Amino acid sequence: MEQPLFRWGILGTANIARKNWQGIRNSGNGILTAVASRSPDRGRRFIAECQAATPFATPPRAMDSYEALLASEEVDGVYLPLPTGPRKEWVLRAARAGKHVVCEKPCAVSVADLVEMLEACRRHRVQFMDGVMFTHASRLGRMRSVLDDGITIGKIRRIDSAFSFKGNEEFFHSNIRARGELEPHGCVGDLGWYCIRFTLWAMDGRLPRHVSGRSLCAAPSQTGGAPVPSEFSGEMLFDEGVSAGFYCSFLTQLQEWAYISGTEGYLHARDFVLPFFGCETAFETLQPAQHIRGCDFNLEPNRQSWKTKEYGNSHPTAQESNLFRAFVEQVQSGTLNEAWPEMALKTQQVMQASLASAAAGGKLVSLEPRA
Repeated sequence: MEQPLFRWGILGTANIARKNWQGIRNSGNGILTAVASRSPDRGRRFIAECQAATPFATPPRAMDSYEALLASEEVDGVYLPLPTGPRKEWVLRAARAGKHVVCEKPCAVSVADLVEMLEACRRHRVQFMDGVMFTHASRLGRMRSVLDDGITIGKIRRIDSAFSFKGNEEFFHSNIRARGELEPHGCVGDLGWYCIRFTLWAMDGRLPRHVSGRSLCAAPSQTGGAPVPSEFSGEMLFDEGVSAGFYCSFLTQLQEWAYISGTEGYLHARDFVLPFFGCETAFETLQPAQHIRGCDFNLEPNRQSWKTKEYGNSHPTAQESNLFRAFVEQVQSGTLNEAWPEMALKTQQVMQASLASAAAGGKLVSLEPRA
């Protein structure tokens, strides 16, 4: 029997919601029925602009409040692009209303807050997922098979990643990511979350034993609160000598690369967060070897390129579409996926430990698995 379309509501009209409007539209198993904004006029304008670009057969309703959207019987689940500061309140309210939740990242201000949010979702039997799109890209399955074959990369020894973009003066003056009461984690929550998640994914979800962090630069909060990190470097130490580093910044030009180094070779993804424009996602593996012939020293890379067909976010194969499609399939299965909220919690733990280390001058912070 064919399942009915899952009915989505969007709680907020941040720019990232435009991409996910399209992801819902292209998922094939969902429909957008409602959008809520603090300003009804802004909500109606958001709907009109998105509907003109990527129309639903029936335009979603503009709700006068977040409360009205959560009370609607025409909404099965919500996507929350709200800032981190107020996010906990609305996840708790959504759970109590029986709405499934896709939550933007970073998920919460603190680990304790996220634990409370996840417990509420379990108690009310609603699915929770954080909106990390790259984890739903088709190439991750291919990357996992390469990492697990024991030959191409061998045993993992080191993971490095960077995600940054250069914010202009207007960004630091008016963007909410420079407002400490809304986004207290700055570039670490906005960008470092992806680097941490990639590392945890590569390590099959294992937490590091120790974490350190350095805030290399901080931007004054627009509202006079504590400065928010604008450039940050972190380090993770795992069992068996595996280490990982990450760099995130609002000060350096756009980059989003990752390396996984092993005993036999290494894997390089040049755009691990958001695929560069084109019709393919790709990564490469290399097993360099040095050959000495007489007085000649030659380094031969033994390079392999791996490509998958995965179009941009305007296509049903895009990672955004995959995220919403997978979420609905999980909900319609009648069971909760515990791996999704657990990975969100682990990411929050590592992020918080990195920030705690930075506040202590880079001191190592121990991180024990939760019971």
